[in-house]
Amino acid sequence: MRTPAFCSCFLYSVLLVSTPSLAAGSGTVVDSSGRPIARAMVRIVGAGGEAVATMFSAADGSFEVPASAPADCAIEVILAGFQPARARCGSGDLRIALAVAPLSETVVVSATRSEAPSSQLAASVTVFDAREIERRQTPLVPDLLRSVPGAMVVRNGGVGNVTSLFLRGGESNYTKVLLDGIPLNEPGGVFNFSNVTSEHLERVEVVRGAQSALFGSDAMSGVVHMVTRRAQPGAPRVTARIDGGSFSTVRGSAGVSGLAGRFDYSLHAARLQTDNRVPNNEFGNTTLSASAGLELGARSSLRFVARGELGRTGVPGATAFGRPDLDAFFKRKDGVFGTTFAQQVTGGLRHRATYALAMTRQASTNLALDPPFTPRFGDRVGAFEFSDFPYDLRTSLERHHAGYQADWQLNARGRAGTHLITAAIEWDGERAAFGDELAGPATHASRDNVGTTLQHQILWPRVYVTAGVRVENNDSFGVSAVPRGSIAWIVHDGRSWLGATKVRVSAGRGIKEPTLLQSFSTSPFFLGNPDLLPERSRSVDAGVEQRFWHDRAKAEITWFDNRYRNIISTRTVSFSPFVSQYFNIGLTRARGIELNADVAPGAGLRARAGYTFLASRILESTSPLNPVLQPGQWLFRRPRHSGHAQISGTWASLSLDLIGTILGRSVDGDFASLQPPILSNDGRTIWDVRGSYRVSRGLDLLLAVDNLTDTDYMEPLGFPALGRAVRAGLQFGF
Repeated sequence: MRTPAFCSCFLYSVLLVSTPSLAAGSGTVVDSSGRPIARAMVRIVGAGGEAVATMFSAADGSFEVPASAPADCAIEVILAGFQPARARCGSGDLRIALAVAPLSETVVVSATRSEAPSSQLAASVTVFDAREIERRQTPLVPDLLRSVPGAMVVRNGGVGNVTSLFLRGGESNYTKVLLDGIPLNEPGGVFNFSNVTSEHLERVEVVRGAQSALFGSDAMSGVVHMVTRRAQPGAPRVTARIDGGSFSTVRGSAGVSGLAGRFDYSLHAARLQTDNRVPNNEFGNTTLSASAGLELGARSSLRFVARGELGRTGVPGATAFGRPDLDAFFKRKDGVFGTTFAQQVTGGLRHRATYALAMTRQASTNLALDPPFTPRFGDRVGAFEFSDFPYDLRTSLERHHAGYQADWQLNARGRAGTHLITAAIEWDGERAAFGDELAGPATHASRDNVGTTLQHQILWPRVYVTAGVRVENNDSFGVSAVPRGSIAWIVHDGRSWLGATKVRVSAGRGIKEPTLLQSFSTSPFFLGNPDLLPERSRSVDAGVEQRFWHDRAKAEITWFDNRYRNIISTRTVSFSPFVSQYFNIGLTRARGIELNADVAPGAGLRARAGYTFLASRILESTSPLNPVLQPGQWLFRRPRHSGHAQISGTWASLSLDLIGTILGRSVDGDFASLQPPILSNDGRTIWDVRGSYRVSRGLDLLLAVDNLTDTDYMEPLGFPALGRAVRAGLQFGF
């Protein structure tokens, strides 16, 4: 494959042509906290109001006033979500600060692999920032994701049990999960959110739609990107919190952060413990997280990030249908380590190199045999008796990740626009060992993959175009290219009651490698197939976003159409002896509409709501004999109707949030041979309450109520969700 050589030539040419241009002055665009703002539109205006030049601020917020600008010119800076700013041209280095609008702008990294304001993106994006994460007081990340349009989170019972995420009708292994740009998915896309806490996170970004053109395998229906907190300017800071309540829940954490010259650090430790409400369903998690950086000079830095999630949960099974398993448990140890060197070569050129290692060690164990039982639910009775069986499954996975990325911004003259070019090359070395300690030695497998990305963005004052392609060279399926393109158009750029109107369209392809088990398993019950094709997706979406009321309100409608093919599942190839092998046998479709509204009517008040209609269909089944997986059915555990709502208020020292999740009926199965069978899961509406009270500087009282109305439901069938749960505590910092 000649991609690396291509990248080297490309970067060499960038360095040759990236020479500074003549300028009459320069400046930097920053927010109210002093952080640089990238891609803000900068207009150089003459004395008569005519535009002399238009450009966009670079990644470090910098811009240059061309030498041709008149001496009496002015500089106007505009970016949706901020108040416009104006300054006089000068020969010195200007610093222009933008004040935040009532509905502030969101900066997103995952949509383009570099910082970009959401107003210039055509992708469907949801972001939870540090303030929102703190207000939600949600111990686990998947509970944050319940408020993402088009997302379905399914947890097998209480906190800490197996948790899956489905985006826009995709399978649960179709979402790429990143921590500070480091891939966390198991080989083949599998990711269990059960052990992922919200501790020490600065931001969680969710980008919907196929993103394989940027991130390669696994980004079939979207990307979840978690960003670790960094130290803030100022004196060293110590924080701690403790809360507890229902189901013997205790949550505690402590952290320290600060800056020492060119070095910054942020360290955090947390513990979560609960017994849930079912015997043998205790869950405990310890989170250790660290972020540190060293400024090597005026334009280069070295950063280090590490995170460990150590969890154990009892596994009682589908207790709604029978007795709990009293000894089965699942242990999981996840570790992530990464280091990145970054350099701003010029105002418009920067590059970075990264090496990271993500590891997981899992043990699923059941050694004591519980008595047999016949499943029952109401007047339904199972067709036969269920018996326990012993197992001691061990899985060891490692993903070595190395990558290099260069970003070049060129402010062209005239109407040629601003060009942003991104080139990246990444290597993933996947290593695995899996087996049953009771059955014999483990099976070892490995795979090496290389992906090369090239993306070109063109920014005009009202039009933003992105085109990109990634070439994947995968040990399992060979070489394949996946493209993506998008256009965002600011049709109306008003600053009055009727604000900016944005129309956007995007389309892309997704790709996913088989899991190592699907490729290399030697078990006759699920025999691996080395000739498997990659699973693929095609996604298209289009939307309109309208701002109102001097940026106090925003409404958005998005239409999407996804198609997933080559879905991998097992098929019986022999009954005597029994042999089942993996094949590409599935095809599904998911299309629908997302509606979102956001309003900030006054200081301290905000209301958000969203609704998703998902019209999904199985076209070619992976299990045609199963009644819930037959062609023509809705996709499994993905409701047709879903929504979310949140009302937030802050008055002096008091803050309150009411958060709702609404889910309609979905196709599901009891998997217990009940007669008659249960083939669907009823809808439900769950309300949570969050509150905090500032007692004094650095001391807050906390209150969290989950499932306020004590709704009784199963998620999924057979696994009762928790009833009303109340936690209270305090948080302090100095």
